[in-house]
Amino acid sequence: MENQVNRPLIGISTYLEAKAGWGVWELPAALLPAGYLRLVQAAGGLASMVPPDEPRYAADVVARLDGVVIAGGPDVEPSRYGAERHDRTGPPARERDAWELALIRAALDSGTPLLGICRGMQLLNVALGGTLVQHLDGHVAAPGVFSTHTVKPVPGTLYADIAPEPTDVPTYHHQAVDRLAPGLVPSAHADDGTIEAIELPSPAWALGVQWHPEMGEDLRVMGALVRRVRGE
Repeated sequence: MENQVNRPLIGISTYLEAKAGWGVWELPAALLPAGYLRLVQAAGGLASMVPPDEPRYAADVVARLDGVVIAGGPDVEPSRYGAERHDRTGPPARERDAWELALIRAALDSGTPLLGICRGMQLLNVALGGTLVQHLDGHVAAPGVFSTHTVKPVPGTLYADIAPEPTDVPTYHHQAVDRLAPGLVPSAHADDGTIEAIELPSPAWALGVQWHPEMGEDLRVMGALVRRVRGE
């Protein structure tokens, strides 16, 4: 039987929706697209959904996890990085912003391996003092439809070790990293120059990817997180 070391517990942040429907019910719910759970499981981890809570409890939550994934979702509130709201920026998700920023800081403070996906990558940049482009054309095919484009790794980075060749990835985002936070390194780009992956140099293990690996079959990014937790 595999033990916890072999199948590490990976916590994934969730959506908190005021109303969701299933069966005869319409109630407030903490939600997560099943692709995230399946990706963690396929990569060899145990998946745990982590709903928003008071930020002061973030360190307690992270202490019980082997790795942390900050999932995709709504736009980060521009005031978090000192900007005025663009007219194409979505409505704020203040509770989720506060909680996920606290999870990121707790993971970094404790040395817990961290993976940010789409919004999660953007929040990693914001948490460390970076800013975002509030609207970017060309990275969404249509509302609710994922598209695909190529990302190219930056040689010598953690991401380049994970995926050394250009890779076609599932994408759906209209915001991106603008000013990179101090200490972060860009580790992949799209053909239009958009930063598609960021990371903290060793010995920390914190990686953000702008695309959605949970919408594809490529396990390399999540597998790297699981291997890091195992000490491989």
